[in-house]
Amino acid sequence: MSEPVAVKLTAKDFKSDQEVRWCPGCGDYAILAAIQQFMPELNIPRERTVFVSGIGCSSRFPYYMNTYGMHSIHGRAPAIATGLSVSRPDLSVWVVTGDGDALSIGGNHLIHALRRNVNLKILLFNNRIYGLTKGQYSPTSEVGKITKSTPAGSADAPFNPLSLALGAEASFVGRTIDSDRKHLQSVLRAAAEHEGSAFVEIYQNCNIFNDGAFEQLKDPSTRDDYLIRLEHGQPITFGADGQFCVVHPPGGFGLEVRDTSSVRPEEIVVHDATVNDPAYAFALSRLPGLDLRNTPIGVFRSVDRPSYDSVVQAQLAAAKATVTETPEQQLAGLLGSGDTWTII
Repeated sequence: MSEPVAVKLTAKDFKSDQEVRWCPGCGDYAILAAIQQFMPELNIPRERTVFVSGIGCSSRFPYYMNTYGMHSIHGRAPAIATGLSVSRPDLSVWVVTGDGDALSIGGNHLIHALRRNVNLKILLFNNRIYGLTKGQYSPTSEVGKITKSTPAGSADAPFNPLSLALGAEASFVGRTIDSDRKHLQSVLRAAAEHEGSAFVEIYQNCNIFNDGAFEQLKDPSTRDDYLIRLEHGQPITFGADGQFCVVHPPGGFGLEVRDTSSVRPEEIVVHDATVNDPAYAFALSRLPGLDLRNTPIGVFRSVDRPSYDSVVQAQLAAAKATVTETPEQQLAGLLGSGDTWTII
């Protein structure tokens, strides 16, 4: 994408001079620190790195990264980032968004960026609440969620962000957690290496308006029995003692969780993120229950597909190769072409 930097960068180089202003204890702090520490690994100059955001708590991100960036408008970050990525293929373009910003007003922009396979890295911070506007329910809030905007409980069925991304044919889909820096950076690393759209959902705690939304996945007493850590090429087993596994149900569809002791080793699904048909990754995305039990994290899908950017650049190159007229001649021909009329 770009030439290596002449000087080795550090996490400090990616910290801006702006005061970080999130609520004390917000999960965004952990994500910011993890990304600032991770960015030097890419060996891409800061002037060729861009963070684009929309509206929401997460969308303050560009202020805190010592790179180029744009704090854009509600839900439109994928659209703006698409134009930037296509016109400047030498840039590393990242989108930072939230569950409200990306899945409500921005839903259409998100799914089209993914289906086109634009060369973007899209990080969706999911805290299942509107934090910036002080605690209304969001498109990922659970049914019955009591908030300031749903005092009797939400009647809306929530989006599953990964299922949505896979339905849009996203070529890379992953999930991670704000408090697990090692895992977060491993998923970011895989996303950065992917050519095309990389969609990463990050479970992020809003300790003011939705504290503990993902506590079962973080509490040492429950996390091993709730989390399924996906590793490419490895059998999908989990639990403190590996007592659970994922299998194909006999005579059924999708995937289900069984006791490892009740199945033969060859029946356990071996994770393959490179399966071209999104149905497998989609089935993985449907495993979690309402209580977050059986929640997979890691890379669900990573397949090769021509990026939108590369296709457009190839079209431009082909068009330029056939042009024999000067720009002035082209303009004159354009102005004089088609129907003309005289205004008297």
